[in-house]
Amino acid sequence: MIQRLISVFFAMVLVVASTLVQDGASAQAADDIVFIQVEARTSLASAQDTVRDYSGRLPDVNGFALGGGWYGIALGPYTRAQAEARLNELLQARRIPADSYIEARETFGQQFWPVGVNNDGAPVVPVPQDTADPAAQPAPQPAPQADPVAEAPVVAPEPIAPEIPEETLQEARASERALTREERDALQIALQWAGFYNGGIDGAFGPGTRASMSRWQEANDFDPTGVLSTRQRAVLLGQYNAVLDGMGMELVQDVRTGISMELPLGVVEFDRYESPFAIYKPKGDLGARVILVSQPGDAGNLAGLYEIMQTLEIIPVEGERRRDARGFTITGENDRIVTRFEVGLQNGEIKGFGLVWPAGDEERRTRVLKIMQDSYARIDGVLDPALVSDDDQSVDLVSGLKVRTAKASATGFFIEARGTVLTSSALVAGCERLTLNGVHDARVLAVDEGLGIAVLTPVERLAPRRVAQFRSGDLRLQSEVAVAGFSFGGVLTAPTLTFGTLEDVRGLGGEDSVKRLALSALPGDVGGPVFDSGGTVLGMLLPKEAPGGRVLPEQVSFAAKGEMILDFLRNNGIQPVSRGGLTPLAPEDLTNLAAEMTVLVSCW
Repeated sequence: MIQRLISVFFAMVLVVASTLVQDGASAQAADDIVFIQVEARTSLASAQDTVRDYSGRLPDVNGFALGGGWYGIALGPYTRAQAEARLNELLQARRIPADSYIEARETFGQQFWPVGVNNDGAPVVPVPQDTADPAAQPAPQPAPQADPVAEAPVVAPEPIAPEIPEETLQEARASERALTREERDALQIALQWAGFYNGGIDGAFGPGTRASMSRWQEANDFDPTGVLSTRQRAVLLGQYNAVLDGMGMELVQDVRTGISMELPLGVVEFDRYESPFAIYKPKGDLGARVILVSQPGDAGNLAGLYEIMQTLEIIPVEGERRRDARGFTITGENDRIVTRFEVGLQNGEIKGFGLVWPAGDEERRTRVLKIMQDSYARIDGVLDPALVSDDDQSVDLVSGLKVRTAKASATGFFIEARGTVLTSSALVAGCERLTLNGVHDARVLAVDEGLGIAVLTPVERLAPRRVAQFRSGDLRLQSEVAVAGFSFGGVLTAPTLTFGTLEDVRGLGGEDSVKRLALSALPGDVGGPVFDSGGTVLGMLLPKEAPGGRVLPEQVSFAAKGEMILDFLRNNGIQPVSRGGLTPLAPEDLTNLAAEMTVLVSCW
C-alpha cells in the first residue's frame, strides 16, 4: 500500500516534470545548515495549528515530521553562526520558548509547512563561495541491499521530489483528467483521513469530493477552487504519508514461514523463529511487535492454536474474537496494548500474522495494519515444527511468547452435565474474568459466603466427562478421604490427590457447617472435591483460616459439608446427583475419576 501511494505521488510529479526549472544556486555543506527548533507536537493537526500561529509572528517558520509520531516547528534554515545569533535575539525578546535549541537539518523528516515545500537542504541564507564546489561534497553511498528472508532489510531514504510550480485552474483540470482510477481513489482516501471527506472511495469527483477539496484547500492556505492542482495533490498525499514517517514499511519475503508482506521495519526487527512463530521484537522505544504464524495442520490444529493463543500475555482478554473452520481473528486491547491476529487454514497450512501496538496510537496502528493486510500473501514454504531455540525455555512460555498469568487460581469441580462448577467463594471475589481450565469463560451464578462456596456457569456450554455424586449418608470418623486439586496453580495439567482422614464433623469452634480433616492441603487445592474411598463427594475444601490470626498445624484442613451444599444448590435450581456410599476404589481409579471431574478455576 505504501509503495502504491508513493508511486501515485511521483506519478503526479511527472505530469509537470517537464516544466521544472533547475535552481542554479549551490548548496552549502550539510554540516553548516541548521534550524532552531521551538516546539514539538504529538499530532499533525495540532502541529499545523501551532505552525500557522508562529508564521503570523515570525519569518522562516517550518514544520517537519520528527518521527515516532512527533511533529516539530522550527525556524530556518540558517548557517550555525546565524542560528546562534537569531536564537539569542529571540530568547532575549521572549518571542520563543526558553527551551528552544539549535538542531541539524538531518534531524528533520518530511516537511509539511510551508505548504508544498520540501526539506531538500537548499539554504535560504547566503552560501560562502568556498563551499559551493560540488567536488567538496562527500560522494553519495549506495544503500545496503535488503535481506529478503526475515532479517530486517535496511530501508533506503525516500527520494525527495523537486518543488512543483503551481498551475492555473485550467491546467489543474487538465492534469486531473490524466489521473488513473487508483490515483483518484488515493486522493479520496487522503481527504477522508484528513477529515474533509466522508463519502465512498469510488474515484468519482462529484459534489461531495469537490466540496471536501475546497475545504482542504482553504485549511491549507490555497484558493478554494474545488480542483486540486498537481502541487496540491502532492502536498495532500505528503500529509497523508507523514504519519508513517519512521515506520519503515518494507516488503519482506520470509521463505521459512512462506509469508510475504510489508512490515514496519523502522520499529520492529527480526528476533528468532519459535515454531509456529517468527518473532519480530521492538526496535526503538515504541514497543511494537510483529508475529508471523506458520505451521502445517488441519482444522483440529487450527482450533488448538486458537485456544493456546488465548493464554498469551500479548493478547489482552478484552476484545473481539471470531473463529470458523477456515481461520480466526483475535483482537485484544487494554490500557497498554492493542493486538490483532489474523490466521487462516489453506491447503494443509496454517498461516497468518499478528501486530502488537501501544494503546493510544490508533492513527498509526490502523494505517500500519491496513498496509500489512493489503500486502499479505502466501508463498511456498511453511515453518518447520521442529524449528525452536533453546533460549528462555520455561513453563511460562509458549513458543517463546510469555503466557498470561492469572491473579489467582484454585480448584473447582463439575456438578451438572451442562458444565456447572462448584468452587470457593474466596477465589471469585473481585475478579474481572473467570476461566475454567484457562480457556473457557465462566460467570458467577450464585454465592453463599457463609458456606464459602460459589457456583459458576460456563459462558459456552461444556460437556464434562464426569460430574460429582454427593454422598447422602454419614461417614464414620477416621475414615479415609482424599482431596483433588490443582495444588500448584495449574503448573501441572492434571489435578493431584492428597489423602487424609475425616477427624470431626464440626469445626474447631463447634461450627456445624464444616468438617475437619487431617490432611496436608495446599492453597491451590481450595475449592476441590473431598472424596470418600468410593469416589462420592462429602464436601468441598475451604481455605485454611483460624480465629485470631493463629497458625494451624499443617495437617488441619476444613471442608464445607456436602449436605448443606446440596440444600444450597437445590434452592438455586440445580439438581445434583446424591447417593449413598459406594464400594472403595483403587487409588488409580479414584485418580482417573477426579481428573475427569475437577477443573482449574482462574481469576483474572
